[in-house]
Amino acid sequence: MMTNHFIHDILSLAENKIPDNIFNCARTVLVDYLGVRKAGMRIIGAQCECLINELGDTIATKALTSGICSHVIELDDGHRIGMVHSGAPVISALLAVAEKYPVSSKDLLRGIIIGYEVAIRLACAVQPSHKLKFYHATGTCGTVGAAMGIATMLKFDFEQMKSAFSAATTSAAGILEMIDGDTQMKPFNAGRAAMDGVTAAFIGKTRFKSPDDALGGKRGFLKVMTDEPKLQYITDFSIGKYMIESIYQKSYAACRHCHPGIEAALKIREKRGFDINRIEHIQVDTYKLAVEGHDHTRINSVNAAKMSIPYSIAVALYWGKAGMDEFSEKRISDSEVLKITEKVKVSIKDELSVLCPQKRAAIVKVRTSEGNFEERVDYPKGEPENPLSKEELEEKFRSLAMYGGLTTEECDAIIGEVWKESFSLERIITICNKHW
Repeated sequence: MMTNHFIHDILSLAENKIPDNIFNCARTVLVDYLGVRKAGMRIIGAQCECLINELGDTIATKALTSGICSHVIELDDGHRIGMVHSGAPVISALLAVAEKYPVSSKDLLRGIIIGYEVAIRLACAVQPSHKLKFYHATGTCGTVGAAMGIATMLKFDFEQMKSAFSAATTSAAGILEMIDGDTQMKPFNAGRAAMDGVTAAFIGKTRFKSPDDALGGKRGFLKVMTDEPKLQYITDFSIGKYMIESIYQKSYAACRHCHPGIEAALKIREKRGFDINRIEHIQVDTYKLAVEGHDHTRINSVNAAKMSIPYSIAVALYWGKAGMDEFSEKRISDSEVLKITEKVKVSIKDELSVLCPQKRAAIVKVRTSEGNFEERVDYPKGEPENPLSKEELEEKFRSLAMYGGLTTEECDAIIGEVWKESFSLERIITICNKHW
């Protein structure tokens, strides 16, 4: 009866006193999410408006469109062991519900904490087999995290929470084929997870009777989603208690598997004697899970650029940065960058694969006509071991939110509001939904 034990542990964690520093972690991820979503609205808002017009302005549709917007620019948070982006599905679902239901800021933050807890624990329990079976954990585990976050925020009892959990596990979906080529479907996995998390939560609220063990049963979630379950993440909550503390936050607008290479390239660019015009070959050695789906040099769309280690290395070397502008339509056809992209070869290095997922490392070697340059990065910026400062995170929020249409004053108002002991959700939502 693994499900019963897991739900009891989740309820206990939610109902016990959560330390102030963990609530502050939730405030931090909320600020990060709001900036990322706002920028995403500018990129894909017109299509999302069409979805709302077609499907209706419902809680589920709001969760869907917010989930899409908050994942489309590839700057949302994640977890390196679970290989899951929790913020896009979890917070999108919570805010959609919070717009209709009267919830306190403390209950919202508690929902974020537990939503992250569930999504990350499940992801850690099924990886890396889950990815090797071509599942996208943001879609699968994100669905369950979103449902449990809502269940916590709305204070479900055990029966309701188990029902919501069961509905979420059978709704969990998302395949990695959605990340390949010029597809726009990768953020749909996050949006659908938020939407299905909402639906599952309200199935639980109405007390649909659940099976005995949707998690550990003979045809349950773990049997379907992995060949090698790491049960300690399900059964032992002393391991990584409050998983929200172990997330990473992004500095570069590409898939996280590209980030160690980007950072190594940026360091090489600053080395004495390095000349971008004299590059002959670039070798990137990295871990196995980073290579498949991320080693392509054919860049025919923004999404293909964001998923490409070679392109990410090229823009870092050429422009000295790897933000939204470097992964925009106007940049991906830059002939100079594409020439450098073609010179990059990505290979699996066994010693780095062994270190994964505790470390997601890359070694970048650049051969030029004037000499060779090499850098290794184990913990790119934003990892718990190399975190963004509060000031860096707030600057990231401002740049993204202003790109999305907010003013400096509106950005400051949101930051100031979130850090109040008891903040106004209505005010935050009203400001963030401007220019939708």
